[in-house]
Amino acid sequence: MLVSYDWLKEYIDLDNVAPHDLADQMSLTGIEVEGIEVPGDGLKKIVIGEVKECVPHPDSDHLKICQVDVGEEEPLQIICGAPNVAEGQKVITALVGARIGDNVKIKRGKIRGIVSNGMFCALQELGISDSVTPKEYSDGIYILPKTAIVGDSAIEYLGLNDSIIELSITPNRADALSMHGVAYEVGAIYSQVPSFPAIQLTEDPKQTAAEMITAAVEDKEAVLDYHLRLIEDVVIKDSPFWLQMRLMKEGIRPINNVVDATNYILLDYGQPLHAFDYEKLQTKKIVVRFAQAGETLTTLDGEERELTPDDLVITNGEVPVALAGVMGGLDSEITEETTTVALEAAMFEGVHVRKTSQRFNLRSESSARFEKGIDQGMILAALDACAAMIAELSGGHVLSGVVTAAETPAKEAVVSITLEKLNAALGTKLAEEEVTTIFSRLGFRTKVAHGEFTVTIPTHRWDIHIPADLVEEVARIYGYDRLPTTLPTGQTNGGLTTRQKKMRRIKELLEGSGVDEAISYAITTAEKAAQFTWEKSNLTQLAWPMSEERTTLRLNVASGLLDDLAYNIARKNTDIALFETGKVFHQEHDPKKELPVEKEHLALALSGNWQRKTWEDPAEKTDFFTLKGLLEKIFNELGIKDGITFARTTAHPELHPGRGADIYYQGEMIGLIGQIHPSLAKGLDINETFAAELDLEKLLVADEPFVYQAVSKFPQISRDIALLVDREVSHGQLVAAIQAHGGKHLQKIELFDLYQGKNLASGKKSLAYHLTFADPNATLKDEAINHAMEKITKNLEETFHVEVR
Repeated sequence: MLVSYDWLKEYIDLDNVAPHDLADQMSLTGIEVEGIEVPGDGLKKIVIGEVKECVPHPDSDHLKICQVDVGEEEPLQIICGAPNVAEGQKVITALVGARIGDNVKIKRGKIRGIVSNGMFCALQELGISDSVTPKEYSDGIYILPKTAIVGDSAIEYLGLNDSIIELSITPNRADALSMHGVAYEVGAIYSQVPSFPAIQLTEDPKQTAAEMITAAVEDKEAVLDYHLRLIEDVVIKDSPFWLQMRLMKEGIRPINNVVDATNYILLDYGQPLHAFDYEKLQTKKIVVRFAQAGETLTTLDGEERELTPDDLVITNGEVPVALAGVMGGLDSEITEETTTVALEAAMFEGVHVRKTSQRFNLRSESSARFEKGIDQGMILAALDACAAMIAELSGGHVLSGVVTAAETPAKEAVVSITLEKLNAALGTKLAEEEVTTIFSRLGFRTKVAHGEFTVTIPTHRWDIHIPADLVEEVARIYGYDRLPTTLPTGQTNGGLTTRQKKMRRIKELLEGSGVDEAISYAITTAEKAAQFTWEKSNLTQLAWPMSEERTTLRLNVASGLLDDLAYNIARKNTDIALFETGKVFHQEHDPKKELPVEKEHLALALSGNWQRKTWEDPAEKTDFFTLKGLLEKIFNELGIKDGITFARTTAHPELHPGRGADIYYQGEMIGLIGQIHPSLAKGLDINETFAAELDLEKLLVADEPFVYQAVSKFPQISRDIALLVDREVSHGQLVAAIQAHGGKHLQKIELFDLYQGKNLASGKKSLAYHLTFADPNATLKDEAINHAMEKITKNLEETFHVEVR
């Protein structure tokens, strides 16, 4: 909400309050001020000039040589190329040495051989946005009224020395989306009662509006109020200068006197209004209803909209002529031919307005107010004020009476609270008189009996319903900075949960190993969301995505890490090790009906060298086992290493078919690991990369106790065994078989050699294991170890047809 300081001063005495002081006080009392802008800051030596003579430039078909009176002894000669410059006009004139928009300095110069001593300015050249400049002046200079005084400051005349205060309005304070609402707020801050001008409406008694038009509402739950007034004999023309400038400073483009009047009342009262060309309605009636399937409406922006039965529309009894609360229709807009105006003031149910506005992506000043709420007690007052203003600006007359199709009586809320509860909530010791004064400053009528306040809330503060709202109002007017500071009482048992401790330890372990933490978007494309998954899930897609790259909630974290890798590699950072913990969103049901289940996942991605080359050591390249080792560190730290198994897989198209594995914990799949498929890596333009994805939910709840074992007093015995096996037999299978038949004294199994190559039969590989045996209660004898080794060898030969070397 943009608030003109000069406009606000018409309602509140601010002679002793500077704009910045006002902004500070408003921020302290709960309405945040985003900033203050003075449009004329930095502009200087810009005056009002009158074009005394205007002749064509001899060497140009579009330039003109103008003699301009700027209040000095002699007129100035200025060369101008604006198509609308003409003799007798009052214009904005930048003198030599002037500063205009973007800090441009005006200098004396020659244009095609003829001296120019200044410049005529368009509004855009003074910093006013092209989006709010009147269309008739979009390609030329701005023409000032004849009453402008030559030689006076154009900045002051245009009102560009005004301070424009930008307010950040929260949804619960929609009352501040109007000048009346802001005036009430400022009045409460400075203990003043706003003074608003009386509405001077004169009705034509010769004819009533009801004789000219009828109105009906089919659903009075969707349309709480609906009223019409008629203004006849209007003449459509430009609005007066003061109104145009006021609208432009508020960020609204002037259109014509009728439309500008509706926008002015919208800003002043916070009540959206719409003006129809009465003759274009044709049927002399208005019916508000929901659209029928297949109906269309061309809105004021020229777009044809296909309507649905969820869209609330204004019709002429036959076809739609406006989207209720959102935008009018092109076929009934006010044009230069309009002579009779049907003026609408209504209160539409906010949910319907919001849904239609969202579906068509049509956000307007009106729709924003209907969505957040309007002052139901001011609907008719705003209608009368606008009708009177249109009549004054257009020379028309207002027909007698208001045509009403729906009306809901405005009720003032009554809320009670005791002084004891109020002080207890704020930690204050306010007296009854102090609280009554604060309510009075807010414009609330108050009765006090036995320490209880019964407060009647005016309709312009429809956000107040419960005692807690009164506590907030007292706190902000009393001053948040004046509330006493107290520490919490009682005992607090702070600390991390077991889950949080495990998550923190995982991160510490990875960071200590040289892996950097990354944070990626949880919203990605549908294709990337479905990568690196092993459980069936529906996709959860956004109804209104911010871009094509951010449409779907992710089912994995790894795809985001690959994007991070690609970003780094494109910038010559090729040795990368990243990890990320984050939520993924599984959806087993209909995403439109149920929320997804959020699961914690961990992903790692490694590329390039794990250890860089130094003067004494060669570079160590990242490989599958580097990544597997990091995962095993995590499993060991969580105490679940013995329950983890890896199984070769080709089921994941994102992984290299010969270098991928599924990860299981106690027989249930919890993740995957492997080299990124070359085709995917090529598409991302990344080097050889290894990635892993883990579902942490099962690991974080695993409760494997740490069991202390004393150091054995008796010596350990080691045996080595070398096996020649088929390449299809995995290391995990062999380890499981050795463990199962090694007996209770087998303590450790270590792979110390793997060979595949020359001197071995085709399809074979050689693996060598170091087995450690120990008995904590006695010294082992060779006979026991030999017996265990025989059982291991026999089982391996029978199960996997190994050859012991």
